[in-house]
Amino acid sequence: MKNVRYQLFKRSLAFSFEAKTSRGAIQTHDAYLIKASTPKGIIGWGEASPLKGLSIDATPQFENQLKEIISNLNQGIDARELDLSKLPSVRFSLETVHLDVANGGQMRLFNSTFLQGTPQYMNGLVWMNTPQHMLEEAILKAQAGYDCIKFKIGAHEHDEECRMLEQFRKKFNANKVQIRLDANGAFLPDEALPKLKDLHAFTIHSIEQPIAPKQMEAMQEICAKSPINIALDEELIGLNPNTDAGNLLAKTGAHFLILKPTLLGGLAAAEDWIKQTQKYNRQWWATSALESNIGLNAIAQWTATQNNPLPQGLGTGALYSNNFETPLLAEKGYLYYIATKNWTLPEEKEELIVHLS
Repeated sequence: MKNVRYQLFKRSLAFSFEAKTSRGAIQTHDAYLIKASTPKGIIGWGEASPLKGLSIDATPQFENQLKEIISNLNQGIDARELDLSKLPSVRFSLETVHLDVANGGQMRLFNSTFLQGTPQYMNGLVWMNTPQHMLEEAILKAQAGYDCIKFKIGAHEHDEECRMLEQFRKKFNANKVQIRLDANGAFLPDEALPKLKDLHAFTIHSIEQPIAPKQMEAMQEICAKSPINIALDEELIGLNPNTDAGNLLAKTGAHFLILKPTLLGGLAAAEDWIKQTQKYNRQWWATSALESNIGLNAIAQWTATQNNPLPQGLGTGALYSNNFETPLLAEKGYLYYIATKNWTLPEEKEELIVHLS
C-alpha cells in the first residue's frame, strides 16, 4: 500500500494458568503487532506471532527478520515483493493489517453479520492438566452451554485419559455434548490404532493429529482403519495447498482439516485449503494458534464469512492475563462481537520496538 507507515510492537503474553500440551508446558507467548497508518489517519493492525515448537518461522532470527521487513515497507517496498514463503505468520499479519486499512480501520476487516451481532458456534477447549482437573473443567464448560468439548490428550497414561472421558460421558451423553480430541501427535504409530479403538467407546467426533506429522504411510493406515474420524493439523504446516493438498488428502483419506492462518500463511492460504477440501469432499474448521485478541479478531471475522456450520476453535481470548481488551465475548458455546465494547491496544512507551523513521 502506498503512503502507509508501519510500526512494530511486542507483547509477551502470559498464560493465566499452566498451559500444557503433549509437547510440553507453555508459560508465555510473544505477540508481534504491526500497526499501519495512512496520511488520512486510518489505522490498521495485524499480528505475527509464530508458535514455538510448531511454526516454521518460530526461530531465534524471527524478530530481526520482522524488523527488517518493517524497515523495507517504510522505505516504500511493496509487501508483494517480499519473500515471505518461510514466514507464514508475517504473511498473515500483513494480509490482515492491509485488510483492516482497506476497510477503514477500527479492527473491522470484513463486512459480515458477525459484526452485527450474529454469534459464531465454537467448541470449548479443555487444556491438559491432571485428569481430574480436566474432567472438572469439561463439566463446567458443558454446564455453561458448550455442546462441543475439545480435550487435549496424550500427556497422561492412556487408561487415565480413558477413565476421564468415561466419567464425562456418564454425565453428558453423545446426544447432548460432542467430544473432539487433540493428541498433538503424541501417539506412536504402532500404538495409535489400539488407543483409537479404546477411545471410540466414548463416542468421539474426531481426533486431531494422532501421530506426529510427516509419517505418510502410518497416517494413511490409521485414517483407513481408525474407528474415529481423523483431522489433520500439524500435517499441513509448510505445505502448499495448491501443490501438496491433493496428494495429502488422497493418500491419507483424512476426514477433516484444521486451518490455522498463522501457521499456514494467512487467510488466502487457508481459503486455498478450503477449495481443496471441497474438491476432495472433506470438511474443515478453523482455530486460532494462541494469538492475542488482535489475531483472534481477524480469524474470527474471516471464519464468519465462510458459513461453516461446524464449531470453530475461537475460544482462546481468555487464555492470557494480559491480553488486549476486545469486543469479542465467548459465552455459552458461541463467540459474540459486542460492538459497543472498546479495544485496548499496545502501549507505545513500553511495547514499541520499531519506530517511524
